[in-house]
Amino acid sequence: MPVTAEPPRHPQLAVSASIFRDGRVLLVRRARSPGKGFYSLPGGRVEYGETLEAALAREIAEETALTVSISGLAGWREVIPAPTNAGHYVILSFAARWIAGDPVLNDELDEAVWVAPEAVGDFKVTEGLPGIVAAAYALIGS
Repeated sequence: MPVTAEPPRHPQLAVSASIFRDGRVLLVRRARSPGKGFYSLPGGRVEYGETLEAALAREIAEETALTVSISGLAGWREVIPAPTNAGHYVILSFAARWIAGDPVLNDELDEAVWVAPEAVGDFKVTEGLPGIVAAAYALIGS
């Protein structure tokens, strides 16, 4: 009988970023569970001993190959375990400006689109994403 790893019994810290380029924000579609088929922001878990900014830069580079400048904290979300979600995550979401590169996706993602911030809700997005993107857009000032 295979041994199944149990999810951690404490919240996991994660980061994400609303990346803006020419007045548009980058949305990425998750290719795997949890979140398969939903558009969200690039990001992921913070590793032990890693600063939030270092984790964010690493995750963005790993998932999209983009270089960004982090502008500040735009908000946070909390994902609580449910039957379809094996983990409890606290996600700190930042506003960032695109500096260089075109999205080159890793195997966790299957699509990337640049969209107007007000159009985020037109996509199948993770809960609370339109509000986080709006707060990030207000933070960067355009």
